[in-house]
Amino acid sequence: MNTATLVQLAASDHQWAVAAAFIGGIIVAGALVWAVRAGMRYMDQESPRPQPDEQPRLPDGGAVREMREMREPDEIPLTPRTGSRLMPYELHHASTRTGKDQQRKRWLPGSSGAFGSGGPGHV
Repeated sequence: MNTATLVQLAASDHQWAVAAAFIGGIIVAGALVWAVRAGMRYMDQESPRPQPDEQPRLPDGGAVREMREMREPDEIPLTPRTGSRLMPYELHHASTRTGKDQQRKRWLPGSSGAFGSGGPGHV
């Protein structure tokens, strides 16, 4: 916008609209300045960032690796109708336990692949 446009807007019937837009811009700019200052005050109150020597380090034995194991279901024991009911403290925290056989199950030689592959399946 050049000066002639501004003069024409200020002299026209829209002078209140121009003044309201200017005041609205001042309010928005003030709100943004306030938000930045409030954010800076909040960051000053936070605890300082850790120094490089305070960063976590790998254990002496190196990185921790995943453990693979075969699991089997941990069945809930059946109680007879005349027996006492099973209490919550008698249950385990997981529904599986480490299996006795830790050998990984493999496909049988000569057996087919997936369902619908056209082979005879497990024989």
